[in-house]
Parts: sequence; C-alpha cells; structure tokens
Amino acid sequence: EVQLVESGGGLVQPGGSLRLSCVASGFTFSSVFMSWVRQAPGKGLEWIGDIDVEEQKPVYADSVKGRFTISTDNAKNTLYLQLAGLTSEDTGMYYCVKEKPGSGAYDYWGQGTLLTVSS
Repeated sequence: EVQLVESGGGLVQPGGSLRLSCVASGFTFSSVFMSWVRQAPGKGLEWIGDIDVEEQKPVYADSVKGRFTISTDNAKNTLYLQLAGLTSEDTGMYYCVKEKPGSGAYDYWGQGTLLTVSS
C-alpha cells in the first residue's frame, strides 16, 4: 500500500524558514518523480516543484524559485521541502504527491501539512 505522510507544518513568522518532510512507503522511491503541491485558503492547487528522485534534479515554479528547495534522502524514503523567505502568500496546505511512472500524472497524494505564515 502506497503511503505518503507529510509533517513539519506550523506557524511561522514572515521572513522565516521551515522544512517539510514526506515519508514515502509502498513503492520504489528512487524510481519516481515526486512533487510538492500547495493550496492556499480559498484558492486552487498550485504546483511548487518536483524532483526526479533517482537523478536528483529538482524543478521549481517561478513563484518559489530561489526560496524553496526540494531534496530527498533516499535511504529514508523521504522527500523534503525547505522553505525560506516566507510571506503570508505561502500560507496553505502543502501536499507531497507521487507521479505515476511514465505518465506525468499524479497517482497518490499525502494528507497534507498546514503552513501558516503570520506575525
């Protein structure tokens, strides 16, 4: 059974930093692309970026480029999202998402972790 379990969300002051984690199980972690997707309150889903876990090549949305970093620890089957320079616009639910190999489509989502950026 595929499971994606995010953690690390919370309340952060503007300008602060945080690291989100996503522990994956039930599939070969190193053979897929993994994505981070977020949803701000009252808004739609926004792709933040993804990473080829085997090749360790992350790609980012322009809105987060230079502030967010996607990485993995393949020994721990864990995906990370390091966030910095946070603003209130980064507030939302953050999801890690597994891509179905060869399709580019998402097949499994985590339950999400909530980040609130506020003073």
